Amino acid sequence: MRKTPLYQSHIALDAKMVPFAGFEMPVQYTGVVREHLAVRHQAGLFDVSHMGEFLVSGPQAINLIQYVFSNDIERLDIGQAQYGYMPNAKGGIIDDLLVYRIDNKSYLLVVNAANIEKDWNWLVTHNKVFGASLQNQSDQWSLLALQGPQATSVLEELTDTDIGSIPFYRFAYGKVAGIDRVLISATGYTGSGGYELYIPNEGAEKIWNSLIQNGAEPCGLAARNTLRIEMGYCLYGNDIDDTTSPLSAGLSWCTAFSKDFVSKDQIEQQKEAGIPKKRVGFVLNERGIPRQGYALADESGNDIGIVTSGTQSPSLEKGIGMGYIDREQAIVGNTIYVVIRNKQVPATITSLPFYHAQ
Repeated sequence: MRKTPLYQSHIALDAKMVPFAGFEMPVQYTGVVREHLAVRHQAGLFDVSHMGEFLVSGPQAINLIQYVFSNDIERLDIGQAQYGYMPNAKGGIIDDLLVYRIDNKSYLLVVNAANIEKDWNWLVTHNKVFGASLQNQSDQWSLLALQGPQATSVLEELTDTDIGSIPFYRFAYGKVAGIDRVLISATGYTGSGGYELYIPNEGAEKIWNSLIQNGAEPCGLAARNTLRIEMGYCLYGNDIDDTTSPLSAGLSWCTAFSKDFVSKDQIEQQKEAGIPKKRVGFVLNERGIPRQGYALADESGNDIGIVTSGTQSPSLEKGIGMGYIDREQAIVGNTIYVVIRNKQVPATITSLPFYHAQ
């Protein structure tokens, strides 16, 4: 197992460590519910340095990214980020990612840890046609996610950058806790606002400790998972993968059919033919916790789909989940059944997200 630069900091905080995407990562410190609610009501701090970072630059950078990425990066201003996915050759999803426009000819791609090698090889293969400059900088950067309604007050004491004026999905470079050239991004995976900080490895520990001293609660991967499920966000490997139609997953909003990209024809055919399955969110009407892999059924017990993510929501105090079901059943307000230990537990299909900030 690999270790992030903050491994010893997690051990010092008595974090429970688990293997994740090839790394030893903290799954929790003081408890999932406490950490989850800290993000919803105060500020939580995550080490997500296992994520991958690719720098794509040069005159052909935009053409390469436009071809391998679903969204339209020509819409990006310098200092702006965009979410999307990389389609594979069959209309599935290689990975979902963020693209940051650094300057006129430089872009930072932030990819999932488990997919770094796969994504890199895909970029290199397609770049034979384009000739952009590619750098895999994944081992050079630490990434901290400071999330929650008090994130700004926690961070602003450590930087002269006017972080409160950074709009959602925009970023700026600044000094944080004396560490130069930190990319401060108004993004996150929790739905409670905050920042993601891209830090040169040698500065990660100082910033981590400074944020905790300012009141941020250390949070592990378990709380990160419950938070993103409450928001209805996809997790690669659970809710989307190489076999998933992005339209079934509800990702048509970040699919720019106005340009050419890998598998555009196949995805347009999916759109015209109609998708057989659709990702939905549901709330259990009785006690129970839906888990990945549980069957979803109709009232007669017929199999109509499968759970891809589920948890007991700390914010709602109910079992919630997401899954793919037959399109004709995927109507908000419909009752479906989660098969838990051979029992059909009723659930109501609901619009996403489950959680709405107060």
